[in-house]
Parts: sequence; C-alpha cells; structure tokens
Amino acid sequence: MRTADGVAKMIAKWPKGYSYLSDQLKRAIISAVLNLCEGNGKRAYTAERRRFFAISLGSICESMAALDLARTFGLISSERYDQLRSELKLAYVKINALP
Repeated sequence: MRTADGVAKMIAKWPKGYSYLSDQLKRAIISAVLNLCEGNGKRAYTAERRRFFAISLGSICESMAALDLARTFGLISSERYDQLRSELKLAYVKINALP
C-alpha cells in the first residue's frame, strides 16, 4: 500500500504527454494490491487463492516494466527508481512465498 501511494503521488507530477504510461502504471499497481487482497480472502480454495496471487505477481512485473520506461523517459530519478524497484521486488518475493 505504501508503494502504491508513493507511485500515485509520483505520477500525479508527470507531464500530461505521459498520461498513457501513468494510467497503465496506476492500473498495474492497483491490480497488484487488489488481487493480493482477494486471493488472501480465499483461504479455503488453495488453487483459486494461488491464481489471484499469480495475477498480483504479474501486475508487479508490469509495474516494474512501467518504471523502467519512466526512467528511460526521464520521468523519475535513479534514486526513486531504485527505491520503488526494491519495494516491488520485496513484495514479489513475499507474495511468491505465500501458501
């Protein structure tokens, strides 16, 4: 949630010409959070639970790719990029380890 909040605040400052990238990043980060939560609510259905976690992991990867593009386009600093990538990698590892 902290990462999603940071991303939302960051992309609000991007120039208008990058709205396609900000929209995509916003959707990906929201999808990561919501699918993690929905999967966590499916405790009795292991296969369905894992499916939601897999979607969340895919959304994290999509978010990382969007950050790569944002850095390439000069929209974020290297320091901010490194911080967000590190947070997303940690989330990926933690979600991937869930039963």
